[in-house]
Amino acid sequence: MLMTQASATPKAARRQHDREIVALAVPAFGALVAEPLFVMADSAIVGHLGTAQLAGLGVASALLMTAVSVFVFLAYATTAAVARRVGAGDLQSAIRQGVDGIWLALLLGAAVVAVVLPTAPALVDLFGASDTAAPYATTYLRISALGIPAMLVVLAATGVLRGLQDTKTPLYVAIAGFIANGALNMGLVYGADLGIAGSAWGTVIAQCGMATAYLVVVVRGARSHGASLRPDIAGIRASAQAGLPLLVRTLSLRAILMIATAVAARLGDADVAAHQIILSLWSLLAFALDAIAIAGQAIIGRYLGAGDTEGARAACRRMVEWGIATGVVLGLLVMLTRPLFLPLFTSDSVVKETALPALLMVALSQPICGIVFVLDGVLMGAGDGPYLAWAMVVTLAVFVPVALLIPALGGGLTAVWAAMTLMMTVRMLTLWLRTRSGRWIVTGATR
Repeated sequence: MLMTQASATPKAARRQHDREIVALAVPAFGALVAEPLFVMADSAIVGHLGTAQLAGLGVASALLMTAVSVFVFLAYATTAAVARRVGAGDLQSAIRQGVDGIWLALLLGAAVVAVVLPTAPALVDLFGASDTAAPYATTYLRISALGIPAMLVVLAATGVLRGLQDTKTPLYVAIAGFIANGALNMGLVYGADLGIAGSAWGTVIAQCGMATAYLVVVVRGARSHGASLRPDIAGIRASAQAGLPLLVRTLSLRAILMIATAVAARLGDADVAAHQIILSLWSLLAFALDAIAIAGQAIIGRYLGAGDTEGARAACRRMVEWGIATGVVLGLLVMLTRPLFLPLFTSDSVVKETALPALLMVALSQPICGIVFVLDGVLMGAGDGPYLAWAMVVTLAVFVPVALLIPALGGGLTAVWAAMTLMMTVRMLTLWLRTRSGRWIVTGATR
C-alpha cells in the first residue's frame, strides 16, 4: 500500500522512496545490460568463423538494433499507462492496457519483417558492407528479422511488468535468454555447422523463447484479473498515439548520435576510432542512469494514478538526488580509470591520446546526464510525451549547427564531446523547466 506524504515524516518518506528506487532500478539495470551482452556473445562466437563473417554480423546487428531501438516507445509508453492504472487500483484495466501494447508490438513487428525481408540486400549495401561481408550480412539480417516481432513483444511486455512495479521478472527472463542464446549459437554455429546462419537462428529462437515467457506471465495475470486478451482497436490506437511522441523523441536522439559519429569520422581515423570507444563507454554509463529513469517511470505513474501529487513531487526530488549522486560517482570512476580503460580497446597511442581529453569531458558531464535521465523518466511516467518530443526536437536544432561547425573551426574529438555535453545541458534545462512548472502533474487512471 502507498504511504501518502501526509502520513509520512520526511525521513520516512525518503527511506520509502529509496527502497522503491533500489528495488526497481537494480533489476532493471541487469535487464538493460543483457541486450548488449547478446550482441557481444554473438560477436565472440561468429568472430572465430572469419573476418568477413564478423563484419557481416556487425552490419546486420547495427541494422537490427536500429530497427528495434526505434520502437523502444513500446516499453516506455506501456510502463506509464499501466502504472497509472495500478495507482488508481484498477489492475484489470492496467493489464488490458498492457495487452493492447503487446498487440501493437505484434502488428509493428509484422510490418517491419515485411519490409526487411525483401530489402535486406539493399539495406546491407546502404550500410557500406564490403563485397565479402555483404552475403553474410544479408543472411544474418534475413533470418534474424524473423525474430523482430518477438523482440518488440519483449519490449511491450517489459513495459507491462515495469508498470506493475515488477522489474525482477524481466531480469530473470533476460538472464535465461542470454544463457539460451549462447548455448544455441554454439550448438548451431559449430555443432550443426550452420555458420553465421546458425547464429541468427539461435538468436531468433532465444528471442521467441523470451517473448513466450513474457506472454505466459501476462496471460496468467490477465486471467486472474478478468482482463480480455482479444485485440481492441481503440486500445491499440491509444497505445500508438501515446507512443508517437516518444518515437519522435527517440528518432531525434538517434539523429544526434549519428551526426556526432559522422562529424568524428570527418576528423580522421584516429578520431572516429576514439569516438567509437568513448561512445561504447557512454552507452554503458547510460544503462546505470536509465535504470533509475525506469524506476521513475513506474513510481511516478503509480503516484499520479493514485492522485498523490505530493508523493509524485517528493519522488521526483528524491530521484533527481539519486541521479546527481550516481552521475558524480560514475564521473569519478571515468576520471580515475581513463588510463586503464583505453588499453582494453586499443594499443594505438594516437587513438589513446585523442580519447583521453574527450573522456574527461564525458566524466564532467555525468552529473548532468544523471539529472537528464531521471527527469526524462519522470515525464515519461507522467505520460508527458508531447513535451518530451518537442524538447528533443529543440535540442536537435541546437546541436546540429554546433556539431557541423566543429570541423570547419578546426575542433577535434574533445570539441565533439563538448557539443554532446551542450546537448545534454539543453535537455536538462528543457526538462527542468517542465518539472518546475508542474504542468506534468495530471492525476487519474488516464492522462
